[in-house]
Formats: sequence, C-alpha cells, structure tokens
Amino acid sequence: MSINIRYFASLREKMGKAEDSIDAGLARTVADVWGVVANDTGMPSNTLCSINMEYVGPEHAVKDGDEVAFFPPVTGG
Repeated sequence: MSINIRYFASLREKMGKAEDSIDAGLARTVADVWGVVANDTGMPSNTLCSINMEYVGPEHAVKDGDEVAFFPPVTGG
C-alpha cells in the first residue's frame, strides 16, 4: 500500500530526486504527502499539485495507489 510521488523542474532539484514513494497510511491529503517527503518543511507557495494527472489543491484527499505530483509555479513572458 503506497502513494507514488513525482517531482518536476526545480522541485526535482530541491528534493534531489525525481520520484519517491510513501506508505499510504502516512498521509490523508496532498499537503500531508508533502509534509512527509519534505520533513514537515512547508510547501513552496504556488506549488501546483496533481493526483493521477489531474490538478488538485493541497487539501485534496489521497488514497492507496495514487500518483501525486508536485510542480513549481509556471512562469513565462
């Protein structure tokens, strides 16, 4: 029973890896997932989150087998 996590762009560099996995019992929401993988360091502001390739907010519930992804805010010009 696990939740798979993916990090993109600068968040991948910050975390030092592209992927991770945690026990599904450790997190109830996307924000909880971040707290577990980042040792309770706050999620960077404007971080985009998705579950199974659908954008969601940090308060969205997670369940066993989900893939949670974190993306830095997109900028352009």
